[in-house]
Amino acid sequence: MKQLAKEMFQPAAGLMERIQAIAQNVSDIAIKVDQILRNSLLNGKVMEGRRDQCEVPRDPKYPDCAGKVEWMRARWTSDPCYAFFGVDGTECSFLIYLSEVEWFCPPLPWRNRTAAAPSPPPRPPVQAAFQSDLAHLLELIGTGKESLSFMKKRIRHLAQQWLRAARRLEQKLKGRQRDQKHILIHIGFLTEESGDVFSPRVLKGGPLGEMVQWADILAALFLLGHSLRVTVSLKELQSHLGVPPGRGNCPLTSPLPFDLIYTDYHGLQQMKQHMGLSFKKYRCRVRVIDTFGTEPAYNHEEYATLRGYRTNWGYWNLQPTQFMTMFPHTPDNSFMGFVSEELNQTERQLIKSNKVSSMAVVYGKEASIWKLQGKEKFLAILNKYMEIHGTVYYETQRPPEVPAFVKNHGLLPQHEFQQLLRKAKLFIGFGFPYEGPAPLEAIANGCVFLQARFNPPHSSLNHEFFRGKPTSREVSSQHPYAEDFIGKPHVWTVDYNNSEEFEAAVKTIMRTQVDPYLPYEYTCEGMLERIHAYIQHQDFCTTSSPPLPPKTKSPAMQSPPSPLVLSPNATHLVWSPRASWDPQAWPPVGSLQVWVSETRHTCTETCRRHGLVCEPTFFRFLNKEEVFLQLSITCDSTEYEMNHLYPAVAENVHECYLQKEPLLFSCAGYNTKYRRLCPCRDFQQGQVALCRDCL
Repeated sequence: MKQLAKEMFQPAAGLMERIQAIAQNVSDIAIKVDQILRNSLLNGKVMEGRRDQCEVPRDPKYPDCAGKVEWMRARWTSDPCYAFFGVDGTECSFLIYLSEVEWFCPPLPWRNRTAAAPSPPPRPPVQAAFQSDLAHLLELIGTGKESLSFMKKRIRHLAQQWLRAARRLEQKLKGRQRDQKHILIHIGFLTEESGDVFSPRVLKGGPLGEMVQWADILAALFLLGHSLRVTVSLKELQSHLGVPPGRGNCPLTSPLPFDLIYTDYHGLQQMKQHMGLSFKKYRCRVRVIDTFGTEPAYNHEEYATLRGYRTNWGYWNLQPTQFMTMFPHTPDNSFMGFVSEELNQTERQLIKSNKVSSMAVVYGKEASIWKLQGKEKFLAILNKYMEIHGTVYYETQRPPEVPAFVKNHGLLPQHEFQQLLRKAKLFIGFGFPYEGPAPLEAIANGCVFLQARFNPPHSSLNHEFFRGKPTSREVSSQHPYAEDFIGKPHVWTVDYNNSEEFEAAVKTIMRTQVDPYLPYEYTCEGMLERIHAYIQHQDFCTTSSPPLPPKTKSPAMQSPPSPLVLSPNATHLVWSPRASWDPQAWPPVGSLQVWVSETRHTCTETCRRHGLVCEPTFFRFLNKEEVFLQLSITCDSTEYEMNHLYPAVAENVHECYLQKEPLLFSCAGYNTKYRRLCPCRDFQQGQVALCRDCL
């Protein structure tokens, strides 16, 4: 009974502690408000007179002032943060707040002497120096969660590989000047407020792809020499940002001390909720780690709402390249990636000599993957030729979904899983999970990856997993990157419902010799190179697209000559060698080519068919009437509209369309009615995110 009473008392005690903490906070706020009111009485007769005589100024430069004062009259007690900034219910305190803390009203003349101190001058730039001691990074990451332990373990395991890559990149950059950035890394999905569903699943075979990526981002940013702060709690986030006490309606108490903030969708929501008006001011500094990507049609709030693209995850009105993905799904977003372990020559030879041609490992650590319909048929075929191994988590007994002929090892530590891959000939996917790190890891360890072809392709229109995600991407296989960027002999994509095709593929794979293979962009050096380029060249706070040209021009207005010219074979446009451009522009516009899509092709596909990559930052150069003329496209009419498929032409009716909203420039999307104008660029071999002159 004593034990039972103790267990019953503990939750009650915890509840009492929380109630006492809330009461203390309310008491503190009450004291603060009381102090403000007392101070206002002590300011003397002159100040008192001014407080009584304040009138809402009529200034056309501040059209929202009167409305904001009206709002403050009715709602100033709705958030304690207003009292924190000195609002006490008088007209003058409303105007002081709205002119000095927010910016909806003009400054009050009599406040000149007591105006807030000017913002501190910007910090002098400090040069970033490559780091070689990862111990400090491990301290920064902290403790207390299985997720953090997993990430630290991964960083330790890859430490030598990271350090070698950093030295190679340092030599490649040859002492080039690099400003050190102050960077906040807030991993929102690990906060208690977002549920932290990942930490409890680390030891149970749950999805680890996000944590793999975050561990690698932390390592890369640290080694590049930037100053980091890492948070996985809302309280720490508020402290680092300078959030005033209250419910998040007021701006930050001081200028944001970070040049960049790396977060995820959960963190983005938390920042918006607690930064007040400052979120809009500083959102250009945010980089969102976004596993599956966010296409422009889903990112633009008004357009997404009007056209049915609104989902739980989009509508942030960020520059689409502020979203950073795990794989290069769409060039509309920046490709962040992660790393796989590289092998030295000795390890590669050892793997080749120890391969067991009749051994297969199944992709997937959760028992639910084995519940997929139709697996029995192709597993029975595979079992005729190969010994099948699984790494499925279970607590007390064999998972009932795993067939008896499968040798299940249970959940393996990373190094043991790697040893299994180094022996196996085949790594086979059942169609889920989508686009994780494991297939690249298997291919890097000399396995052939066999996966199902989806017909029809999976998308938000026909598959529950993609429903609600901010992308219209059509996925033709379990791992499109492996299919499109690697392919045979390392990757086989077949119809699992066609027994003959599946069996023929298994027999051919058993006879095929493959070397371990890792794309350069998934090496440590490749990732360091990419993040270095982004940090040095991506600036969403000062750069902006040039204004859209007017619909009509007077005869006196002469357009400057187009910087684009027809290619020698007259198939597309290129940047004219005689045209000048801003040497600071990134990517350099000299790499631009303009191609016209077929009606069923996105710009991503169109550029890829020509051995190029779609580059959304170049859309502004082809969003002009004369570009249609240069490509010999007949336009009986030309309209400016808000549409993520524009610029485009409806050829059958000779109607041309230009983009009205630069945030909607998109490499993704197609409509059978249109042929799109597509901006393409070259890319470095093995580094699709960067053009040849982009580093």
